Amino acid sequence: MAFEILQPGTGEIPGDHYLRSTPATVRWGRLPCGTDAAVLSIAAGDTVTIDTVSHEGLLEDQGGDPIAYFAGHGVAASAVLSDAVEIATGVTRNPSADGPHVVTGPIRVAGAEPGDLLKITVERLVPRVPYGVISSRHGKGALAGELPRGEHDVSVFAPVEDRDGRLVGLLPLVEGGPRVVEIPLAPFLGMMGVAVAGSEHPHSVPPGPHGGNLDINLLTEGAVLYLPVQVPGALAYVGDPHFAQGDGEVALTAFEAPLRATLRFDVVPRAEARAAFGEVTGPLVATGEYLVPTGMDPDLDEAVRACVRAALSLLRARWGMDEHLAYAYLSAAVDIDISQVVDIVCGVHARIRVADFPPLF
Repeated sequence: MAFEILQPGTGEIPGDHYLRSTPATVRWGRLPCGTDAAVLSIAAGDTVTIDTVSHEGLLEDQGGDPIAYFAGHGVAASAVLSDAVEIATGVTRNPSADGPHVVTGPIRVAGAEPGDLLKITVERLVPRVPYGVISSRHGKGALAGELPRGEHDVSVFAPVEDRDGRLVGLLPLVEGGPRVVEIPLAPFLGMMGVAVAGSEHPHSVPPGPHGGNLDINLLTEGAVLYLPVQVPGALAYVGDPHFAQGDGEVALTAFEAPLRATLRFDVVPRAEARAAFGEVTGPLVATGEYLVPTGMDPDLDEAVRACVRAALSLLRARWGMDEHLAYAYLSAAVDIDISQVVDIVCGVHARIRVADFPPLF
């Protein structure tokens, strides 16, 4: 199967609106805040197709020149995204103060007000190129100070191939060797968020109640992310596209690569949100099978505790479950997963099976 390189404006663009990543529509390493002007304004219920750009191949430790970097791995210049080149050469970033992520937005959603929930439905995610990168950097990752070995950061290039109708990334078992391990593609956006109040642009790495760099790999096609709106219009943004990630993301990055994402943005009024979920104070994920409350803290133990408390609150508010019975249910039936341990603030999420419970009405 021939792989289509999705340069800006080429290929299928199914959304009601189309948003490119350009020097005028992105921040590199910082998140939007409440005083920012929107790069796109939409009505609630509209869909937006967004060409996201990965930071891998653009960063200083990779040379800051994506054409040269990927050429070193056998990628033709025509297969390097022009918007990635444009951002690498046209957007400034302070490596010592800013995060690595290319953040696209913000998008103003009409009618969204603080106290509401912004509902982001992931309608479609399409790889833009047939390759990605997995990186390990000094001072980062689960084994910071231990890996990577030696003085230099390590970035592993991984091509994508079609294996009997399945797109997989390929990693060699031994550097330069012929035998490979296959990584099934399960694309998702590591970053979806809303602007924080005030005039300070948060660092792009730590997630929080605003969402941001959540790195929850359940947010594949069909999933929904609910976020508490913090400023009028929500001012939503996305970034950090992934081809795949294991829970934990232990090496610092996962399989990072650009995606064309089509998302639907809806507003859930506060009263409706409270009736459905109780008081939602942080990101909440919904899939066809699960409701997924989250917990975050620099201390992983505290992140787990925060997640359990959020899960208890959800069970009590949505199904009226007694606290001690909800606590027992979480222990007996719910997986508490580590989203990631590499983003300064650790993330944890709980998978509550909706089918375990009687219908609400």
